[in-house]
Amino acid sequence: MSNEIKSLNEECGVFGIWGSPEANQMTYFGLHSLQHRGQEGAGIVTNDHGHLMGYRNRGLLADVFRKPEHLTQLTGDAAIGHVRYATAGSHGLENIQPFLFDFATDQFALAHNGNLTNAVTLRRMLEQSGAILKSSSDSEILMHLIRRAEGPDLHAQIKTALQQIRGGFAYLLLTQDSLIAMLDPNGFRPLSIGRLANGGYVVASETCALNTVQATFIRDVQPGEIVTIDADGLHSDFFTTETTHSICSMEYIYFARPDSDICGINVHAARKRMGKQLARETAVDADMVIGVPNSSLSAASGYAEESGLPYEMGLVKNQYVGRTFIEPTQALREQGVNRKLAVVKSVVAGKRIVLVDDSIVRGTTSKHIVKRLKEAGALSVHLRIASPPLKYPCFYGIDIQTRDELIAAHQSIAEMCATIGADSLGFLSEQGLIDAIGLQQDAPYSGLCMAYFNGDYPTPLYDYEAAYQASLKADKEQQS
Repeated sequence: MSNEIKSLNEECGVFGIWGSPEANQMTYFGLHSLQHRGQEGAGIVTNDHGHLMGYRNRGLLADVFRKPEHLTQLTGDAAIGHVRYATAGSHGLENIQPFLFDFATDQFALAHNGNLTNAVTLRRMLEQSGAILKSSSDSEILMHLIRRAEGPDLHAQIKTALQQIRGGFAYLLLTQDSLIAMLDPNGFRPLSIGRLANGGYVVASETCALNTVQATFIRDVQPGEIVTIDADGLHSDFFTTETTHSICSMEYIYFARPDSDICGINVHAARKRMGKQLARETAVDADMVIGVPNSSLSAASGYAEESGLPYEMGLVKNQYVGRTFIEPTQALREQGVNRKLAVVKSVVAGKRIVLVDDSIVRGTTSKHIVKRLKEAGALSVHLRIASPPLKYPCFYGIDIQTRDELIAAHQSIAEMCATIGADSLGFLSEQGLIDAIGLQQDAPYSGLCMAYFNGDYPTPLYDYEAAYQASLKADKEQQS
């Protein structure tokens, strides 16, 4: 189900290009294909013969660059861009990226996808040493660490700075003579490299952005890697050898576009396999399968194919309604669901429905959809979820940092089924998810981060640890 109506808010999207005379337009097109990763704000910084200039603002990309001059004034043959959803920091303009830093002798621009788990500690340390941070975002911290790092050159300073930060991060740093991509030691966030027909390079959060600008995929940035692109080509180095592949499983389940490939796995194909496995694990007697638009449609088609049931369009999404997660009350959020999703009554009336969704956060939207299907005449609604129950928060770049709003953290499957009002409820197993994605890395869970489902975090939680442990303790005391 779409992120707009269920309060599962994604990270951000980054796009960088080096060696294109139309860097501004290409970055705009690339960011447009990444718009699903963030709708709160957008920005672009370009490099014109060593001079960096940028524009950023709140809103969708098309709104930010509604006036043509805001884009055409960004001249140059290199650029980075960013679409944002806030996982840390406030929603003000000061937190919209890329950040542009003007120093006495240098200029830098920085874009970040992810969330640092030791940002509070680092911010306190920087401020005590005299640093002035202009935003409340954790993304600005890296630039301050680089400027304070000792080393013979910028590359050495970057390596020193990266060794101090923890958590999930995919950075793009635009300098006056290079484009630098950096990925955390677990590779929580996807980051891919492509080649343009003219020999230029593109780096983007998803391969769908490479396809949009007709760049040929070369490879993914590896965990712990620093990729530098300059006049001499592409150069690779690692700031750490202590790496463990832990790509975010929610990228495959929900966040990424179906036409993207992550670590060599096509997202649509993975979701379809999830649906097939879900049908094998949670079969039920029914008349048809319908999916909740949009990210659940691939899994729904897989469920239908495996079960032998017809796949029908029982729900239609209005693509032109604003995001409901920003609505201030639950009542307004539910009104937003009514405006976003319409039931095709002639399809569902008198039928036993298998309703496939990708995940359940609070359960309120699922409850509302089940109710509307039954009001439209569905004889029964069997809810099937193409992922395991979401029980634990994420600290690496997804906006779930407490267990409070996660219904699966507090209710059994039977209790959730009763709360939602479905006739039955089934989830994909953890192993079923791992097998369906098929990553096969030499790492725990085949290279996936599964912490959302089992609480097994790939790294220490640092600044979040105490509050997280306190929340677990409070939950146990409440249940006892």
